[in-house]
Amino acid sequence: MTLTTTPTGSILEALRGDRSERPRRDTETAAGLRAILEDGLCELGDRLSRSAPLVVTAASVVRRDDAIDIARAPMGRLRGALVAQLVRLGALEHRSDNAFIDALRAWRVDQPAADLLQVFDDLDADGRARLATEVCAHGATLDRALGAVPAAWSVRTAVRTRLPLANGAVVLRDTVDLVVGASRDDTASTVLVDVTTSPIGSSAARLLRYHALAQCLRTSVVPWRVAMFSTATGELVTADVDVTLLGAAVDDVLGVVRQ
Repeated sequence: MTLTTTPTGSILEALRGDRSERPRRDTETAAGLRAILEDGLCELGDRLSRSAPLVVTAASVVRRDDAIDIARAPMGRLRGALVAQLVRLGALEHRSDNAFIDALRAWRVDQPAADLLQVFDDLDADGRARLATEVCAHGATLDRALGAVPAAWSVRTAVRTRLPLANGAVVLRDTVDLVVGASRDDTASTVLVDVTTSPIGSSAARLLRYHALAQCLRTSVVPWRVAMFSTATGELVTADVDVTLLGAAVDDVLGVVRQ
């Protein structure tokens, strides 16, 4: 993986790079990865049950790392949920004078998780003021980094994946903040971007390869690149997706299930 500071221009322009340097679209690897997963799950036999499916998410994969992620704390999750709304608004080229108010309105319309809604409702005036300041600061960093997003780039936000495996006994779930590029192009062009409001930690590699695997299995096309952008530090981590990276993600998933 490559760690850089925020590029001078749009991070999406930097991630998309030169089209002539991209590899050909890979539509063959996904089937082999699924077969390896299915074989590994089959070995677990009666330990898996369709009546009580085991759900694997990016969070469950990342928790195998020993590092403590402050984004998992209630206030970190709340801040992240609001900034995620700013990602969606930014992709729609929405600009406002009050990022916090716009994010809050969009979040409420999006039917937030009950526990996070309770966290927000329990905040006093000072707590809400601090949250508003933080969200606006993160939003300003995001706005500078995202820039204008051309519609021709096939931008999608909050892209969800749900993949049943082992006859439904295991379900892979994932959500990617920002996906750019179409999987139908002749060359690899899909870029997955995870936006975090925390500094980028040691779990980034595991998280990004899980995103890549879920996308690959969902579309049957290997994505070109995965990235994580921190609105806390302005840092950008990128990785080109290859068979080695995807194989490591398969091992991560099987490790979680076996545990």
